[in-house]
Amino acid sequence: MTSDPYIFETEALPSDERFLPPLANGLLGWRVFGDRMHMGGVYNGEAGECHRADLPCPLAVRMKLEETGKHTYSLDTHTGIFSHTVSTASVVATQSFYAHRHVSNILVMEVMLVREATAEDPITVELQSSFTPSSDDVVFQPAPDYRGGRHIYGQTKAAEVHGDPCPSVHLIWIPVDASLTLQTGQSQSRWGFIAVAADSEEGARAFFDSGLELMEAGSLRPSHCQAWAELWAGSSLELSGPETWSRTVIGCLFYLLSAFPPLHNAPSQFGGVSPGGLSNGRQGQDYWGHVFWDQDTWVYPSIALFQPNVAQSVLKYRVETLGGAKINAEQQGNKGLKFPWESAVTGTEVCPVDIYGKQEIHINGDVIMAFQTYLYLTQDVAMFQEGRGSEVVWGVAEYWVSRVTWSTEEQCYHIKEVMPPDEYYYNVDNSVYTNAVAKYSLLFAVELAVLLQCPVPPEWQEVADKLKIPYDPEMKYHPEFDGYKKGVSVKQADAVLLGYPLGLPMSPEVRRNDLELYEAVTDPQGPAMTWSMFAVGWLELGDAGRAQTMLNKCLRNIQGPFQVWSEVPDGSGAVNFLTGMGGFLQAVLFGYTGFRVQKSCLTFAPLLPDDISELRVSGVSYLGNKMDWVLRGQEVTVCVREEAAEATTAQRYSLQVVLKKSGTTLPLIPGKKVTFPREPGEVQKLDSTVGYCWPL
Repeated sequence: MTSDPYIFETEALPSDERFLPPLANGLLGWRVFGDRMHMGGVYNGEAGECHRADLPCPLAVRMKLEETGKHTYSLDTHTGIFSHTVSTASVVATQSFYAHRHVSNILVMEVMLVREATAEDPITVELQSSFTPSSDDVVFQPAPDYRGGRHIYGQTKAAEVHGDPCPSVHLIWIPVDASLTLQTGQSQSRWGFIAVAADSEEGARAFFDSGLELMEAGSLRPSHCQAWAELWAGSSLELSGPETWSRTVIGCLFYLLSAFPPLHNAPSQFGGVSPGGLSNGRQGQDYWGHVFWDQDTWVYPSIALFQPNVAQSVLKYRVETLGGAKINAEQQGNKGLKFPWESAVTGTEVCPVDIYGKQEIHINGDVIMAFQTYLYLTQDVAMFQEGRGSEVVWGVAEYWVSRVTWSTEEQCYHIKEVMPPDEYYYNVDNSVYTNAVAKYSLLFAVELAVLLQCPVPPEWQEVADKLKIPYDPEMKYHPEFDGYKKGVSVKQADAVLLGYPLGLPMSPEVRRNDLELYEAVTDPQGPAMTWSMFAVGWLELGDAGRAQTMLNKCLRNIQGPFQVWSEVPDGSGAVNFLTGMGGFLQAVLFGYTGFRVQKSCLTFAPLLPDDISELRVSGVSYLGNKMDWVLRGQEVTVCVREEAAEATTAQRYSLQVVLKKSGTTLPLIPGKKVTFPREPGEVQKLDSTVGYCWPL
């Protein structure tokens, strides 16, 4: 077996096919060998019945040889290619699958036969297909063949919103032969098959043409591998420590990157990131492929720190659902925007259970935190002007102002009848997380209005300043909500999110009390991302050992050899649970480094546990720069790359490191490594300018 931590290899597939590796590229998603795939933004069903539409996958093929041989199954995350290899006395047969990383509308299957030296006769492999050109969600009909490819097309049976047009799907694919033969005299041969999905006949034909051209030029696989190589070069997280940890970190980042569009040539159709990714989400499973706060709070931050231009697709997704968010707010009797707890294409609420959509309103603040992080990392004001990000931020502010009520008794604003992130409770008042994230989104709305030189409604600041944040001064901790009884069981991370990611100011004593109190009462069968947030908290307090104890709990959610996570440790819940992976990744990327994205700087406070000797973070994006960080023992090394980051900023800024304890200032010169003692500090503009600056 390989020792490369990027290659997940096994001689036996998992008995539960849900944990076969998912392949995705931000537009198409498929679980290998499965007969159904999905396309971003293609849902069937109205309102609460809305779910990802199952599309038939022409590459649902298993390779079979009559001759007995050794089977090896591997997922190479360097390249995003899954392979099944059978080695016999006469041949090495390899079947490979990948979701093309450069041309997102293409799925690929390749078969290669390599003759062993002693074999002379023809060698045949069977390709057993489970593909049928039909679907329970799409009414397909045949179309004329196109350039040797089969073609079917159709529409989903029901639109998300009654009266809207149903999404269209066109599939064109190269028919898969029932068998392939390596003829006498041939030492090896390779066959390629592609399947293309698009929302129009014109698009499907164009992408099929592109696939054929790449095949004829011998560039189909190389262009895919090059796209992955470029992505990894700009977003890599590696550690020296236990092999399990190394593979876990790589697997998490691989699956998260797979959920996003490519660096270049991004498709116009991006349907957001659902908890189980594009490979999952059929009716009744994996939250039906809907988009939750999981996207904005759990998945987005790590991708934004590495690739803000890719992560920007999340923001654009929210902008494109503005119309539905406005309808949601109006239906609840409020102003502004109310983003749905469960979202599909239009932004109207598609949660099948009414109370979640009505009460889990912290989603609004979660969306705004993603926009704020992006602005602080890039200072890309165009996203908030021409890109309409300001409409999102200000629309949410209007919602909060219309949603609060004034308490004459407490002389502060309340937000009543909500469901907090801890979904064991509902109809509660003043969820501490909901109120805190509302406060910060209001403050960001004020900040953005000032930045863009627009009028600031005084009630935004008024509500932010006087919004109740529940706190028990005697016990010195934050109750989850008004009336919460200390010691009562909770489902998941909630109040502990005040410290990270919200950054609510509090003393170390209060932070410790929150962690200890809620750690003791959190459901051990709760969702996978929870313990990661406890780990970040303990790292903030300097207790790396206790942080590792928390993170080790997360490893129970990894199912099988391909590093596929389940929502719950026993394998139940959502599969390929990106939310849990995102939480774990944040614990490493923001916990070990102490990275915090602030208005005028990127702060850091490195701390590694004893069993990890080195952490390498390659491709951190900040103000137009790409930085590589190495944490090792008692020292930190930083190097700004000579090439600029992908174009999201108005300009590239010169940077410096300022160390907090010693006050040392170290200019970061592109191409030059800077090493300093491990202590807290900041990366900021070289001139230490606070705020924003961009060329007119």
